[in-house]
Amino acid sequence: MHNFVQNWDNKRENDKKILSIPEKITFTWSNINVTAIEKANWKKKITRNVLWQADSLDSRGKRILTNVNGVARPGELLAILGASGSGKTTLLNVLTSRQSSKLIVSGLRCANGVPADLNCLTSQMAYVQQEDLFIGTLNVQEHLIFQALVRMDKDIPYYQRMKRVKEVLMELGLDDCKDTIIGIKGRIKGISGGEMKRLSFAAEVLTNPSLMFCDEPTSGLDSFMALNVVQVLKRLAQSGKTIVCTIHQPSSGLYTIFDKLLLMAEGKVAFLGTPSEANAFFTLIEYPCPSNYNPADFFIQVLAVVPGREKSCKQTINEICDKFKNSPYETKIIQETASIRKLSYSFNCCCQSGSLSRNPYKASWSAQFRAVLWRSWISIIKDPFLIKVRLLQTVVLALIIGSIFYGQKLDGTGTMNINGALFTFLTNMTFQNAFTAVMVFCLELPTFLREHKNGMYRADVYFLCKTLAELPIFIFIPIIFVSICYYLVGLNPEPARFLIAVGIVILIANVATSYGYLISCISGNINVALSIAPPLIIPFLLFGGFFLNVKSIPVYFKWISYISWFQYGNEALMINQWKGVKNINCSGYENSTCSKNGHIVLQTFNFSEDNFYMDITALILLIFSLRLLAYFCLLLKTYKYD
Repeated sequence: MHNFVQNWDNKRENDKKILSIPEKITFTWSNINVTAIEKANWKKKITRNVLWQADSLDSRGKRILTNVNGVARPGELLAILGASGSGKTTLLNVLTSRQSSKLIVSGLRCANGVPADLNCLTSQMAYVQQEDLFIGTLNVQEHLIFQALVRMDKDIPYYQRMKRVKEVLMELGLDDCKDTIIGIKGRIKGISGGEMKRLSFAAEVLTNPSLMFCDEPTSGLDSFMALNVVQVLKRLAQSGKTIVCTIHQPSSGLYTIFDKLLLMAEGKVAFLGTPSEANAFFTLIEYPCPSNYNPADFFIQVLAVVPGREKSCKQTINEICDKFKNSPYETKIIQETASIRKLSYSFNCCCQSGSLSRNPYKASWSAQFRAVLWRSWISIIKDPFLIKVRLLQTVVLALIIGSIFYGQKLDGTGTMNINGALFTFLTNMTFQNAFTAVMVFCLELPTFLREHKNGMYRADVYFLCKTLAELPIFIFIPIIFVSICYYLVGLNPEPARFLIAVGIVILIANVATSYGYLISCISGNINVALSIAPPLIIPFLLFGGFFLNVKSIPVYFKWISYISWFQYGNEALMINQWKGVKNINCSGYENSTCSKNGHIVLQTFNFSEDNFYMDITALILLIFSLRLLAYFCLLLKTYKYD
């Protein structure tokens, strides 16, 4: 009994640690300068995730941000406003270390007065991007469960993760739609735009971060949904979080919710302070906001560059920015950040513990594997395209092919038709499975790249889980296809030959799937993938031994036949069909070429019965080699994305 009480007390103590309120963060930035250049001599890069300076700048560089200072405090919702091209999104990307590699960035960011390193802040920072990316076949609760499995600390037990999921669902008003499919635009109807945006917040607040950045969270939403989303941000800020967001054209209702405003114009700070201070400042510099007018619209109009009036607008912007620079508001910000000395620092100095694990992943490899495999399988069995549509497509095509080649006999004509039917098996399985892999993989690729960038799981985990989860589909579909076609066409009736034919077609389907993975990882865009996939298949198709005899392939194209799954598959299927066939009826075909037995049929195509096991081995090697190439291409894409 004593041990039970002690264990229960320990459990409650651990729960308190897990649910403890994170440290409040005051986030400051000073002298942020960003320059976009075409060519630069970059001699030194401090670190990928820390602001850095180039040793030399190209004179043709375009300045995007100029000496930007600011501060975001706990419990406050800071909104960055400005016209298009004012630099607000660039500033947000710089603050989160997500700027393009083509930009030269200098300046200093600090968390509670300590130079900030993104690796150190990962566990305490969340970034909600403008574009919502989800696996649309999951429901709301399944999405959050997956996020909890890969984003929360590995020491947190499973029941505590599920408890946190339920809390977040209630906190963000998603409990009523927790069992609703997220949806895929144009394919599957799901949750509304406002619910989708709140789901993005929910995924980020699962780990209870102290610091949140949001890029235009109201884009694409109506006024009611936009207000609802900003109210959610306000509630999160009131809980002690530091929240910075960019807002595009906020309504007057949204404007009153903001605690602080950061007005940007031409890459400079035009104002930073409360909404009431903004009204007072613009009135003081003789740009008063008219009564009954949305202040946000007014400030954006004053700070915008109007086409045809570029010179006068830029003069106005420079005048306002200079006056703010000399105002008490800017002086207060500079004084707050003045205590931070700009120095060269290492990774470790920004971590209070004095040490930093270079592993960006919260979950172990096995935990990532289980979570990603679970999500991959759930998304597949819920996707009507992969299950219902493909099954229907397979059955219909099998019946069509079976009816066209129905009831072939072992005579001169039947031999030619059977060979044609076998090659049709090859082409159908190739195109059907290759394009399915391209469609599914390309659609998920942006989600994978973002989640990998956020340190949720490894590239090898994703690729392996994706392959394993889809494997049953790419085995089941060929079995259905061959089972319908085989005896309708009148192929070799021996049960062993039927099973071997099924195995060969399964291998062909998986080679085609591997090819689809490779094309997807090389292109990354579904339109590009669908454009290059068919032309690249044609050479393999032509050198498959059906349209062009193996012996007549030119020497300089011989290498293509060595990597053509059409050749290996065609030869294996024909050996399985014709090996041991002693008699083919050639009566009535005296004046035409007619193979009298199966051995002669194979000789006509220059196929050898001794190559059967080599063909099977080659197909297996092609499956693994193409998938390995696809994985390396995917890995390379993650490095470019980073």
